[in-house]
Amino acid sequence: MSKTIMTVDDSASIRQMVSFTLSQAGYEVIEAVDGKDALTQMSGAGVNMVITDLNMPNMDGIELIKAIRTDGAHKFTPIIMLTTESADQKKQAGKDAGATGWIVKPFKPDQLLAVIQKVLR
Repeated sequence: MSKTIMTVDDSASIRQMVSFTLSQAGYEVIEAVDGKDALTQMSGAGVNMVITDLNMPNMDGIELIKAIRTDGAHKFTPIIMLTTESADQKKQAGKDAGATGWIVKPFKPDQLLAVIQKVLR
């Protein structure tokens, strides 16, 4: 059975690129346009991992991570930040919220898959 990964980004082109990369590698993909959309779609869905942008309308990536971490079913679900932000303070905020890892855009598909394989068991 393949693992399900949710990609959360307000950019349709980034969602498409991530989805294509993950689908080609055999993962099931759920797309969300922001944190609120992600939380709505996660309820009841068997999500094994989340890849989220930081800067999004309605609910940003940090708020999303905090919300996911309060949900008992997803307390330990791996969450990767995929963002243009590379400042140490932003990375620390992500880590403090519960992010598992951090990838700076633009990303290489091989790099993304390597991180996924490392944290998704």
